[in-house]
Amino acid sequence: MTMKKLTLLIALALCGLLFTGCGSKDSSQKVYVYNWGEYIDPEVLDLFEDETGIKVVYDEFQVNEEMYPKIKENAVQYDVVCPSDYMIQKMIQEDLLAEIDFSKIPNLSNIDQAYLDSAQGFDPGNKYSVPYCWGTVGILYNKTMVDEPIDSWGALFDEKYSGNILMMDSVRDAYAIALRYLGYDLNSTDRNQIQEATKLLQSQYPLVQAYVVDQVRDKMIGGEAAIGVIYSGEAIYTKRENPDLEYVVPKEGSNVWIDGWVIPKNCKSKENAEAFINFMCRPDIALKNFEYITYSTPNKTAREMITDEDIKNSSVAFPDQSVLDRCSTFSYLGADMEAFYNDEWNKVKSGIK
Repeated sequence: MTMKKLTLLIALALCGLLFTGCGSKDSSQKVYVYNWGEYIDPEVLDLFEDETGIKVVYDEFQVNEEMYPKIKENAVQYDVVCPSDYMIQKMIQEDLLAEIDFSKIPNLSNIDQAYLDSAQGFDPGNKYSVPYCWGTVGILYNKTMVDEPIDSWGALFDEKYSGNILMMDSVRDAYAIALRYLGYDLNSTDRNQIQEATKLLQSQYPLVQAYVVDQVRDKMIGGEAAIGVIYSGEAIYTKRENPDLEYVVPKEGSNVWIDGWVIPKNCKSKENAEAFINFMCRPDIALKNFEYITYSTPNKTAREMITDEDIKNSSVAFPDQSVLDRCSTFSYLGADMEAFYNDEWNKVKSGIK
């Protein structure tokens, strides 16, 4: 081999090493993410992998109560999880979460301070979570299948809609509806009030077509039911698909929620978790997620980038203060009260085969 060829081979080898190490991490690195179903633009995961070299291992859950035991029991080691407000509070109290190193999350500056302030109720000092999405819980109804515009939770307990009601299959959401309709706090710890709500939900049971979470979307779009309980982000999507659908936050009040990224203490890689969270807070990425999942973004920079004026000014995505004033966030009520709620909910659903 000539010296000239040897020099060329060395140069090519060095060049290959240079390009392999530039702008990416070891391809063997992974980040394990546990998120709600259909709650991220899949392209965002591809972009994260391409830009960082970190492979995303992605799992989904439907309700907080499905996610929690896996973290509590260390059944699977996740690096990033997306619980709701009250569940974040519970996980903090049970010492299940790691404090986030916010020097690794410079894109946090894009999050509207209002949502960081709101998070103080369940994450004092904003040490453990980063807001991802927020919204309300309300009623979605088909204007061609009801007698008049709906403005009250009472429609869910009206016998004339028997067999045409889709009820939320979530203990806290179901009891929030019943408690607010009865005039009580959705975070009530009064056992008499909760038992009164149980009786109301039991009276509703024969009227319910199905207890659902994600399935409400397709059923309402397809005209399979007249009324359904739904999260506001899903309501935006359904209204686009079926113009006969209308969303309302009932006059008695409802839940306004914040879902946030957290890092379990038993994570595999805190560094990769923080890189993922920081990426999610980037305005262009937050905008892609908002446009895909239609859940309200707390990212003020991303909101300013929305070009569709209808969605930018949507009262469903971004309700005015008069709506928010009659809503409140869930609080973690303690282990004993949580068990009581679950026992009462089991009574309601005991007839389901």
